[in-house]
Amino acid sequence: MLARIYRPSKTAMQSGKGRTHEWLLEFEPKDARRSDPLMGWTVTGDTESSQVRLSFETKEEAVRYAEQHGIAFQLMDPAPAKRIIKAYADNFAFGRRIPWTH
Repeated sequence: MLARIYRPSKTAMQSGKGRTHEWLLEFEPKDARRSDPLMGWTVTGDTESSQVRLSFETKEEAVRYAEQHGIAFQLMDPAPAKRIIKAYADNFAFGRRIPWTH
């Protein structure tokens, strides 16, 4: 039973950093999903991978929980965010590469 410990990134639909400060522990699926012949939905017999998601305030708490319960885990550290710092006045600068037009 392998688990992933990670910090979720922000979704494309949000501009802020809400719900990205907690660390999650999720289990990897044991078997592949298959389609249900009657309804056509995808199903699996494994409830841990699709229904269990534990959240922690810090990475150390998540690692400590996994070690105490004997869960093999893979730790994924988030990549640092790229910051592009520029001023609104840079759009109208004289030395701009592409001239600004309407």
